[in-house]
Amino acid sequence: MTDWTSRDFTVVDLEGNGQRPPDLVELAVVPITAGAIRKPVTWLVRPQTPITGFARRIHGITNEMVADAPVFADIEKDVRTALEGVAIVAHNAPVDLGVLRRKLPGWEPVEAFDTLRLARRLRPDRVSYRLGALVEAFDLAEGLPPELRPHRAAYDALVAARLFALLATSPQGRPLTLAELRGQPSGDGDAPPAALF
Repeated sequence: MTDWTSRDFTVVDLEGNGQRPPDLVELAVVPITAGAIRKPVTWLVRPQTPITGFARRIHGITNEMVADAPVFADIEKDVRTALEGVAIVAHNAPVDLGVLRRKLPGWEPVEAFDTLRLARRLRPDRVSYRLGALVEAFDLAEGLPPELRPHRAAYDALVAARLFALLATSPQGRPLTLAELRGQPSGDGDAPPAALF
């Protein structure tokens, strides 16, 4: 059976403006190829409506910081290219995918893996499945550049990529097959199911 390192993935994380529905103010993508985590690509984005005080307190991105940033239409082609033909990974993926679907009409991920759901299934002994708690539990921020910090897209995408690689590897160090990662019984082959994992 094919193990997960045979597949290309892109880990995504976005920070929002705090409005409903949320609009993005920062987006990061981290490619994973042949099981190796690559460098993040990050965009600051000027949203259509201002960033709320609540959102600013979480991620620290101010309206002044995005005043000269491109609007999403200016980076849409680059974002589509980054997400094309790869499986998408995100922590609490429905939130990120919902925003991306709104911003990218007609786009659908080839397949999506949710590290929140994967962690609950593959590490059922955890007390908390918040990304920050899992980062601390598994020491996933070790060695990251000091300028990266939690609740910014590049940091969150990188630690989510590390979490995904950890979850996709058995405690004995064996890469999980794609079927195991999807939670399929053995013998179901590598055909992707229709839903998020």
